[in-house]
Amino acid sequence: MTHDALEITGGVDTHGLTHHAAVIDPVGRHLADREFPATIRGYRDLLEWMRSHGTPTAVGVEGTGAYGAELARVLKAAGVTVVDVDRPDRKTRRMRGKSDPIDAYAAATAVLSGRATGIPKSRDGVVEAVRVLRIARRSAVKARTQAMNQIRGLLVSAPALLREQVAGLGRAALIRTLARLRPGADLSGPLAATRASLRRIAHRHQALDAEIAELDSEIGPLVERAAPALLELFGVGSETAGQLLASAGDNPGRMRSEGAFAHLAGVAPIPASSGRTHRHRINRGGDRAANNALHTIVLVRMRFDGRTRAYVDRRTKEGLSKKDIMRCLKRFVAREVYRALAGTPTEHITQTDLAPAA
Repeated sequence: MTHDALEITGGVDTHGLTHHAAVIDPVGRHLADREFPATIRGYRDLLEWMRSHGTPTAVGVEGTGAYGAELARVLKAAGVTVVDVDRPDRKTRRMRGKSDPIDAYAAATAVLSGRATGIPKSRDGVVEAVRVLRIARRSAVKARTQAMNQIRGLLVSAPALLREQVAGLGRAALIRTLARLRPGADLSGPLAATRASLRRIAHRHQALDAEIAELDSEIGPLVERAAPALLELFGVGSETAGQLLASAGDNPGRMRSEGAFAHLAGVAPIPASSGRTHRHRINRGGDRAANNALHTIVLVRMRFDGRTRAYVDRRTKEGLSKKDIMRCLKRFVAREVYRALAGTPTEHITQTDLAPAA
């Protein structure tokens, strides 16, 4: 049998500077393993090395959302099926040990046996652009909240003259007032030093406000371009839509059903039956950021949507608690979100160049 006729399965253990690849035959026998640099040229060499042993039917890659993201893009662009593989659990590592070749062979075996079936996010379209911009926005929002907390903490112990000057002011008026403070040149006194500190933090707060507004103006059109149907749902804004898009990825078709999306968002009920007890419990796994986005949508609907308020009243009379009602509502919203995502193809804006290096 020639190499071209042999079907092989690959596995890759990814790291920041190097990737370790391994290939196995259709019955799981180890054929070869090798280390490659985590560079564009290294990705091409890795693919050619695998093809030198046969035809890759699928390649299991660890960390397709981190170190293996670019490798997954290269393999997919070359027409190779890429499977997202979780790292071996602690029990397996204790029994078999851990090394780069062992992990690479384990990834290939997980694909061949069918234990690993996850389709990775493509990370090559508008949704990926939304995701990376939202990272900058989220850090800016966190820093702004920290700045506001520092301002309020300083005002608690500030001299009474300064505290009375800003007493009763709202957030926006407080920031404007503090930004106009003039501490003077001599900062040896507590009052002048406190004024100087509050003034600098207020300026930082204003700069973060401007940064967040700029990011919102950049993210909003991208979200509308990627998922106009999602924004038409009641209670879905640019922020929640951006998070749901980032959780689903540029290829929402990788989720086989709306039930799969519900599991991804952590809103699918989990069976918890035993003996004559038949019940379900909440799903504490999944993408917690997506779960929080669905929670926000439900809160908006419970306050402003007439149908949702009627549902809450009816289920309350049936004896359900508010938490149980919200869990049901999040499951309903997940179904609507999945249909909006599945019916909205995302536009690819980048493509990995696989042309041979000159």
